[in-house]
Order: sequence, then structure tokens, then C-alpha cells
Amino acid sequence: MRKFGLIGYPLGHSFSAEYFASKFDRENIVGCEYLLYPIETIDNLPKLLDSDNELIGLNVTIPYKREVLKYVDMVHESAREIGAVNVLRIVREGNKRMVIGYNSDIAGVEGSLKPYLDRQIKNALILGTGGASRAVAFTLKKFGIDFRLVSREGGENRLKYEQLTGDIIRGADLIVNTTPLGMYPEVDTKPPLDYDHLNSGHILFDVVYNPEVTAFLGEGEKRGCATIPGITMFRLQAEQAWNYWNGPYTL
Repeated sequence: MRKFGLIGYPLGHSFSAEYFASKFDRENIVGCEYLLYPIETIDNLPKLLDSDNELIGLNVTIPYKREVLKYVDMVHESAREIGAVNVLRIVREGNKRMVIGYNSDIAGVEGSLKPYLDRQIKNALILGTGGASRAVAFTLKKFGIDFRLVSREGGENRLKYEQLTGDIIRGADLIVNTTPLGMYPEVDTKPPLDYDHLNSGHILFDVVYNPEVTAFLGEGEKRGCATIPGITMFRLQAEQAWNYWNGPYTL
């Protein structure tokens, strides 16, 4: 049996097990299993890897996309550049084990945004500064889109939510929520900005995929914004993860 899975905490919001079970059935992939591993600390990862020699691939979700780096032996160039990993390939040879880290969020963000690039996106706001935020920033740089980071605390080169004036919000062609706000079961939560400054010229993109229409995207829909649900990114990054697990080693 070839085993794959997801680590993070908590994992009640995740669709990953259902997605891969459906993929295995749909594509007649046999001898594979995908499980959820809700570990309360990333320091439990080595114990998990030691416990099952059939485990050869893991997805990594919040809050461990950056913390997991201390347990990775080799890191793909793009994941190293953004400082976040959400895919682990476990290579086992005899008693030896090597863990390779990748970032499939990049493919998910890129594929989600490409259909909207003809709208001449020039400026963006990235809400949140975690691992997903880094993948979004990496991709926006690639597309030549200027962006500003927003967080509760603010800091160097980032704004606080209270600093988001009407002019700043109206001037952002794209607003991306990379925080967990709105994720099941806290479906009524959303980033604290003045949504009345949104209009049909805005694009709202949420990396949260459960529920498909988050409170953040719902506010955009009310005001005629184009919206990109996180489920699009989820599917794209899941397929990229499968490629990383099953293709040749790439670094």
C-alpha cells in the first residue's frame, strides 16, 4: 500500500481525504490510501514518519507550512524562496529516509489567477502573512502585479487593517484573503475591512475553500465583484502535489 495524507491542526475543515479518494476511484488508481493526521505540534512529525514505512507523501496545512521546514532534508527552489512548504515527498531506501519539501500552493494561485489576467490587474492587497500569503506574493511578483501586505499587527512593509482607507481599497484591483477567517466552522468570520468601498472593478480571491462561498466572497458578490473561490486553488494544488509525489525528483 502506498499511503499519502495531510498534517495540520485542526483538520475538521479539510476536503483532502474525500478529494483523493474520489481521484483514486475515478482514475482507477489502486494500492493507494489517503488519511488525515491531525498532529497537535509539528514536532510529532518524525514520530509519524517512523510509525509507517508505507507513508510516502504528505500535504501540510495550517499552521505548519513554515514550521515544517526544520524537518525537511531538501527543499525545492521555489519553496525555499518563499519559505513555506505544503507538500512532503518521503523517499525511503532501506533504513534511510529523505524528506523533500515542495510548495504546490504556487501552482494553485497561478492557475486560479490566470483567467483574470486580461483584466489588467495592477495593484493587489494580500490579507495575511502566513504560508499561503507567501505563495500569493511569489506569484504576483511573477505576474508583475504590485501588492501590499495587510495584517492585524502591521509591521515593516505591511499595513494594519485600520490603515486601509477607502482610497487604498478602491485602488486595489485584486484583494486576496490568505487568512483562515471564514473557514468552517467559523463561517461568519471575515477580514475586517470596509466592504462598502468594493465595486464591480474588484476581484476577490479567497484561499479558504470550505465553505466554497465564504463571508469574504459573499461581501464581494453583493457589490458585483468578480470572485475566485478557494476550491479552484485547492484542486489545482492537490493535482500538483500528486505530481510531486509521483514524478521524478525535482529541486
